[in-house]
Amino acid sequence: MTLSFGPSLQKEERKSPYRDPESLEFNFRARRFQRIRRLIEDALDEKQQINILDLGGTEEYWQIGADFLNQHRHRLKITLLNLEAEEVEDKGIFEAFAGDAADPKLLQGERFDLVHSNSVVEHMGSWDRMLRFAENSKRLSRRYFVQTPNFWFPFEPHFRLPGFQYLPRSIQVSLVQRFQLGFFPRTPDRAEACTLVRHNTLISAAQMQRLFDDGNIVFEKFAFLNKSIMAIRAR
Repeated sequence: MTLSFGPSLQKEERKSPYRDPESLEFNFRARRFQRIRRLIEDALDEKQQINILDLGGTEEYWQIGADFLNQHRHRLKITLLNLEAEEVEDKGIFEAFAGDAADPKLLQGERFDLVHSNSVVEHMGSWDRMLRFAENSKRLSRRYFVQTPNFWFPFEPHFRLPGFQYLPRSIQVSLVQRFQLGFFPRTPDRAEACTLVRHNTLISAAQMQRLFDDGNIVFEKFAFLNKSIMAIRAR
């Protein structure tokens, strides 16, 4: 089985901007993949077969590099780690299991050729959990690529409301209780709304540098503004 964008995709999948090469979201990710590809190629130069750990990743995300992955499909394995194991179609490349990316004991004794994470660290729920997530990323491989939306970019990408991240927490919670915002349905229960807001907390470049102090901080731009932040550690 190979990764593809073929007509066999279900109707709902065809609507996904992350599978549509014409969408803005896909093109941002495709440009981002050029940096990831260089890290993978570096690992492939060292070893015949490599293992990539994707913290919070999905098989769909990797459609951005489908041609490249198919070219090297017999030389790499991508492990997707989520709180609940993902269902995967292409078992020749992907495997999935359940785990907490902030667990200090995560995959003890294991090593990967690259740790990758896209828009996950901001969902950890607290600064302490973000620190543990970062420590795992650094511990499990010599190379890592971690991306997160930028707190200082005016459009909040989860709640899809400009400036949402700058509002006091109490107002954020009240808005979530009253309205359907972005990817989330209206959440009347205050405790649930608080949890939802806490697990979608954007961070700044300074915070990203504190988390990934041995990495290179790079920005992805949109309209001359820093849209997202990437922490990269190469070999």
